[in-house]
Amino acid sequence: MPRRAPIVVGLVLGMALAALEATVVSTVMPTVVAELGGLELYGWVGAAYLLAATVTTPVFGKLADQWGRRPLVLGGMALFLAGSAACGAARSMAWLIAFRAVQGVGAGCMQPVSLTVIGDLFDIEERGKVQGAFGAVWAVSGIVGPLVGGALVAVASWRWVFYLNLPIGLLAIAILVVSLRDAEPPRGGRVDWAGAALVAIVGTALLLAVSGRGVLVALVVLAAAVPALIVAERRASDPVLPFALLASRPLAVASALGLLLGAVMMGTLHFVPLHVQGVLGDAPARAGGAVAAMLVGWPIAAYATGRTIPRVGFRAPVRLGVAVVLLGASALALAVGTRAPVGAIAAASFLLGVGLGFANTAVLIGVQLSAVHAQRGVATASTIFMRSTGGAVGVGALGALLALEVGGGSNARELERLLARHGGALSAGVVETLATAVLHVCVAMAILAALAVVVALAYPAVAVPVTGGNTSPAVARSSPGSA
Repeated sequence: MPRRAPIVVGLVLGMALAALEATVVSTVMPTVVAELGGLELYGWVGAAYLLAATVTTPVFGKLADQWGRRPLVLGGMALFLAGSAACGAARSMAWLIAFRAVQGVGAGCMQPVSLTVIGDLFDIEERGKVQGAFGAVWAVSGIVGPLVGGALVAVASWRWVFYLNLPIGLLAIAILVVSLRDAEPPRGGRVDWAGAALVAIVGTALLLAVSGRGVLVALVVLAAAVPALIVAERRASDPVLPFALLASRPLAVASALGLLLGAVMMGTLHFVPLHVQGVLGDAPARAGGAVAAMLVGWPIAAYATGRTIPRVGFRAPVRLGVAVVLLGASALALAVGTRAPVGAIAAASFLLGVGLGFANTAVLIGVQLSAVHAQRGVATASTIFMRSTGGAVGVGALGALLALEVGGGSNARELERLLARHGGALSAGVVETLATAVLHVCVAMAILAALAVVVALAYPAVAVPVTGGNTSPAVARSSPGSA
């Protein structure tokens, strides 16, 4: 039997590093600015990583189908580590941002291809458990990132935020070099470089537009690049975005759900802590705990989904999941509107996590089963890309709503001071304004959840294999007694 445990360990280590790097720099940036300068580029250190990771995801999913999973996983990890080493050695803010983009490209490869390997390696029931574990690792790593960053600055240097990746990442690569093999030889084919470039351009312009950075230029680029992408992909013999596959009902519904649920998930993570700190006056740790409950519910539900899909199919957990998301979003809006204690907010967040765990796990496994092995990488990556895009677009739109409610002037300056010192009290007037603004954001998230319920009604019946297993799992070197 394949030695799957070492493969999972190697993939989990890589995914944990990618998740950690998304948040770890937040607490070290004041120290970085003090040493390197470049305060005007402050926000780009985080944005460059997330932007590069998001827009390259569908490209690497396609390449995993053409070149095989193993070289993409190992290449993505190697690129991530090269970016980490360069970030640690950066001597200016501009170079740090450039090397963070390199890190992000590596992360954009690691996440979708790792989940594709899991889709190859495990049957339906097992896949839900393993993907739940991956979700938990991703969530926990993202939460502890700021704590790790703060600890490293206190005892060493901000550069160790990046150097620490090297021994862990090299261990992950060593494990995978020994254990992971592709079950089928790479099918090859001409790489659709034009499509890959246009996908990256469109994704970058879209995310910049919703983030408020260079909106006019981004919209002009979108107006030109989207038609060019459609033409290029229709002409390509092996397109990065195979429209026939993506237009199939399972993937089309999955994409729509990814956009909506991604917005609800990231909106909760971004704006609920602001309510807990600014309106309720609680400490940042309590604010983090309120949303961490969502990341506890997710893996629990994902595990249960994997156990039940062979018996009930995919539609039931998808529809149940989005219904629970709507219940959790409504409870969250009620808790925020009544200024309920943190415990009530955490309970609503937990419900959201349970719903997201049911829906996202069933959707991803259903997408993987709907695609043949030669298209599983691009199908998996497209699903992840839509969820990430929904999160980015949702946060941008909800943030614009919050900013409109709060307004500028003294209100904005007080909120900036609150965030800069990670705590403190606001004046009564700003508290009231912020409370109303966050309430409206939560109501908007509940509306998005209601739309997801409507979309889930269109989710098709995806056949569940009678034997439950994959016909073409990723191959690992086996040995007597291996698990």
